[in-house]
Amino acid sequence: MNVKKTFKFRIYPNHEQIELINKTFGCSRFIYNYFVGKQKNKDAYWSIVNEMVQNGQLSQNNWKGEFFNKNQSIKAVRELKKTYSF
Repeated sequence: MNVKKTFKFRIYPNHEQIELINKTFGCSRFIYNYFVGKQKNKDAYWSIVNEMVQNGQLSQNNWKGEFFNKNQSIKAVRELKKTYSF
């Protein structure tokens, strides 16, 4: 039988630390909700595309776009990091 040891800690942050914690959680919550919304929009888009394919409205795969070029995307990310400091 495996026994797992756990510890509970309680922190008592000062006013500045409370503010920093609240900002951190607020940013995390915003980012999570933003990408959940993006995923819902993406799912809705693909369900519409699938319906159009099944109805025969999209007989060709013109909606896929150009072939994804890995090297160009890596270069673009490097340029983005140089341009905008995160």
